[in-house]
Amino acid sequence: NRAKRLQCPLSVSGSVVSQNLVTDDVWVVEGEMATISCRVKDSDDSVIQLLNPNRQTIYFRDMRPLKDARFQLVNFSENELRVSLSNVSLSDEGRYVCQLYTDPPQEAYADITVLGRDEVLREGNETEMTCTAMGSKPAATIKWMKGDKELPGKPKVELAYDKMYTVTSRLAFTVSKEDDGVPVACIVDHPAVKDFQAKKYLEVQYKPEVKIVVEFPQGLTREGENLELTCQAKGKPQPQKVNWVKVDDEFPSHAVITGGDLYIENLNKSYNGTYRCVATNTVGEAYEDYVLYVYDSRAGEGSPRTVDHAVIGGVVAVVVFAMLCLLIVLGRYFARHKGTYFTHEAKGADDAADADTAIINAEGGHTNSDEKKEYYI
Repeated sequence: NRAKRLQCPLSVSGSVVSQNLVTDDVWVVEGEMATISCRVKDSDDSVIQLLNPNRQTIYFRDMRPLKDARFQLVNFSENELRVSLSNVSLSDEGRYVCQLYTDPPQEAYADITVLGRDEVLREGNETEMTCTAMGSKPAATIKWMKGDKELPGKPKVELAYDKMYTVTSRLAFTVSKEDDGVPVACIVDHPAVKDFQAKKYLEVQYKPEVKIVVEFPQGLTREGENLELTCQAKGKPQPQKVNWVKVDDEFPSHAVITGGDLYIENLNKSYNGTYRCVATNTVGEAYEDYVLYVYDSRAGEGSPRTVDHAVIGGVVAVVVFAMLCLLIVLGRYFARHKGTYFTHEAKGADDAADADTAIINAEGGHTNSDEKKEYYI
């Protein structure tokens, strides 16, 4: 789908001055009223007239030659000709001429820019925006920003008869629900005005988003217990209708539905099935499902209590650490006692003349071993 063309025009020229004659550019929303003022700073009783973009006379002094009743005289004096234009349309956009009959004649230009009315978009639609910088020299440059992201536009530069440039840039993109409330800015860069911009906030409608919240119970749904569900739905516009249905089956006869809340008391297994919450607005429809399974009334009661795995890991770590410490202590104990026994046996043997004497001199031998005599044949 393609949305109606949106416009965000602006002019760089601002107030236009030509010798003694002054006028102003005008921005007006489509369907509303625009006012053009031709002013003379130093009046000399010269005639003032107003011309349309086709250079047809709208007002000559206080007379209206043009047969368009939308133009009405607001004020006429020797210093001002002020004219209103009601019910402005896009075709009224252009350069209007204030003309003062002097020698030589003087002209001043008022650019009327018609702004399109804000239109509500729908997600998935494509929108087109137009930004115009009129009366610039040198030609202005235009860039587009959506939020903090720059988007590419299609620029067009035209040279007017007065050797001034009109730059037009068009931007087209598809909107999503995330674009709702996001600003789109047309930024004009010119030596005379730095980063002059017009900004428009997108308004995007989108279909509902649905979420089912279990209010009760928090654990298993058992026979004899009650069930309470809440359907939360939001969209733009806000959903007008939220409805509960049971997929491929009839609703329990004593189920109570209040707005988006569903309440079923005294559950039994015949209530098993898929319960669907459906939300609708002008954009579309959306839903979410809740699958109900009713367990036995004592389900889960005899199940072993869950043990914290972190606690188990901590206990195992402590036991392993204690065993390692015990092994280290025992290892050092045996190593120390083995060394003492060896030294005790060897004590007094270092100075022995031979092996037999070493054995006899070693401490810890049999008592009275020095009195024993051994004979070898």
